[in-house]
Amino acid sequence: MNRCSHPDHPHCTVWVMPGESACAHGHVQPAPAALAAPDLPASGPIAAPGAPAPQLRPQLRPHPHLHISGFDPRAAGGRQVLKLELRGMPLECAAQVTLLASSRLQLENGERHSFTRTVRGEWLPVFLEFSSRGLEHGQYRIEVELHSRADEPGAALRTWIATLLILAPRADASLHEIHQTFLATHKNVRVHADDASIARVGARTGGGRVDIDVRATNAGIAHLDLDAGPGKIDLGFSSIAWDEDLLEVDVPVQAALHPCPAGAGCLVLENAGHPGQAHYLRLLALDECVLGRDEPGAALADIRLMHHGETGPVPEGLTRRISSRHALIRRARDGYDIEDVSRYGLLVDGAWPGKHTPVALRPGTRIELTASIPGVALLEVTALLPNGIILHRADPGMGHEAFYLMDPERGLEPTPRLAAPGLPLLFHRDGGFWHLDPVSGDATALTPTLSTAGLSGWPPGAQFAARPYPEDRTGPSSPVPRMQESGTGALS
Repeated sequence: MNRCSHPDHPHCTVWVMPGESACAHGHVQPAPAALAAPDLPASGPIAAPGAPAPQLRPQLRPHPHLHISGFDPRAAGGRQVLKLELRGMPLECAAQVTLLASSRLQLENGERHSFTRTVRGEWLPVFLEFSSRGLEHGQYRIEVELHSRADEPGAALRTWIATLLILAPRADASLHEIHQTFLATHKNVRVHADDASIARVGARTGGGRVDIDVRATNAGIAHLDLDAGPGKIDLGFSSIAWDEDLLEVDVPVQAALHPCPAGAGCLVLENAGHPGQAHYLRLLALDECVLGRDEPGAALADIRLMHHGETGPVPEGLTRRISSRHALIRRARDGYDIEDVSRYGLLVDGAWPGKHTPVALRPGTRIELTASIPGVALLEVTALLPNGIILHRADPGMGHEAFYLMDPERGLEPTPRLAAPGLPLLFHRDGGFWHLDPVSGDATALTPTLSTAGLSGWPPGAQFAARPYPEDRTGPSSPVPRMQESGTGALS
């Protein structure tokens, strides 16, 4: 006997007798290797004229799905860590796929995550932490969305969705009841325990032949007791794994591409405080913004920060206390979060939040890089808009640059409350940046040749550049659209 070997149901545990064409669940079994037509090599012999063409083995195209593992409904305190593995994605999708998760369960590490593809074509897993503490027993949904945008400006967005059902059991529920509940709702569930653990089968009485497959891996315990009593079998496993199909959904067809596609840009303004010098408003439309050190050839940071003294930027010295990847800013449920990923730390309103601990940003929040040495670089949140967040420097660099981070491909409605002092109303859509007139509602595409005369809220003498650091002639012209934000309060 062999277990079910249908390629679309890798976790079916039903045994199949030799010669049967399908298992008890109706999964069609592949033909035996000896009966299947062999694959022909590229340099194989050519069939003689009139001979029947060789029948090639059909190739099954993998379908996009998530493999979820590590679920243990009896985990202490209701805290869980799910391992999500992305499989079967089309080759033309982006090298980074954004995962958005929402649930009544308490998601511990935020709602936005990213799958990253390695150079070998494999996807790095995502770990989703949550807690069911304080919730009624029952099943809860985790709604999942995956977004992929190819690496060309203005490329179409592809979206997949799935729903995970997570069980929060009663305190007195047995393992048998828990697993039966899951098996009733998931047709391709695998219950298992893995790696350097214990698998046990207990049976002192009885006769006849029994085919049993019990595995133990991943520091867990699996046991099967056939002597639990008349009519009862004690069956327990430490974790549950299953596959969840990803369903691709249609997204609205994009309008005509922006005349100047860019995921990052800059407004070059006149610096009223320092005649002859420019003030730069960095525009960034990325899903995740990396703050880091500004150094020649640096490619790890989207916002490239340098320590400023009284006479201007200071490339060496304290600038070295800013890591190449110092912090991350991401969209959260009610705004934006910042996360410390650095070696030297950062302070949010004077306190270190802890490494890899997202902290919500609010108007007036002060972000200091680093935690150990004051005065290296200081940013302040000056506005929080529906489509972005505005940061400007609150140190001697305030006359040099500010940052406007905005959601990619998200429009705006012209309402007076959106206006920020000294800042035009901007948004990102159709692969590029736009100016919105708050009175008429007219949108104007930003291009380097745009005449800014007559644009509402536009600072005098401002020019648009399709690169975030136009003063850096050696840097990249414009990164691929992801999401960044840039902002400034008073630009004077």
